[in-house]
Amino acid sequence: MPLPFSFWNCPMPTVELESAADQRPTVENLFQFYVHDFADFWVERQVELQADGRFPSYPPLAAYWAEPGAEPFLIRVDGQLAGFVLIDRHSHSGRRVDFNMGEFFVVRPYRRTGVGRLAARQAIQGRPGQWEIAVARRNLPAQAFWRGVAAEVAVGTVEEIDQHDACWNGPILSLKVA
Repeated sequence: MPLPFSFWNCPMPTVELESAADQRPTVENLFQFYVHDFADFWVERQVELQADGRFPSYPPLAAYWAEPGAEPFLIRVDGQLAGFVLIDRHSHSGRRVDFNMGEFFVVRPYRRTGVGRLAARQAIQGRPGQWEIAVARRNLPAQAFWRGVAAEVAVGTVEEIDQHDACWNGPILSLKVA
């Protein structure tokens, strides 16, 4: 008896990273969903909705279009908008890094389908050097996701730093990528 149709029986969609250098408004719009979802992982409320019903501008977001080495990308699945990847050179641990996964977001319809893993691998594997991926302490699903991605792309061992200070609260994955 044939199995009923399932997403898992279908071929994996095409996942691509597209430069968002000239698409800042699109990333800012997606960031509204990101802040909404991420609020579940804050210990205390960190932002309030403005009178227009939007979350305030995320302070470091502008840096992805201004700072040297910062790279904003959109995630597309079969051409459809599915999220964003923001890479920078910031180190949460204070160590030297070549790259940091600043922010990463996949919209809900594409979560748990492999899209995020493919997008993360594309973002990291194309940039050899020392990486950091800091994950919020309360974001347990993201911790599992990033540990898996880091193990797949790292050359050698992934060091996990458990940090709890003014700079960061949560695990920081430190890894070398070839």
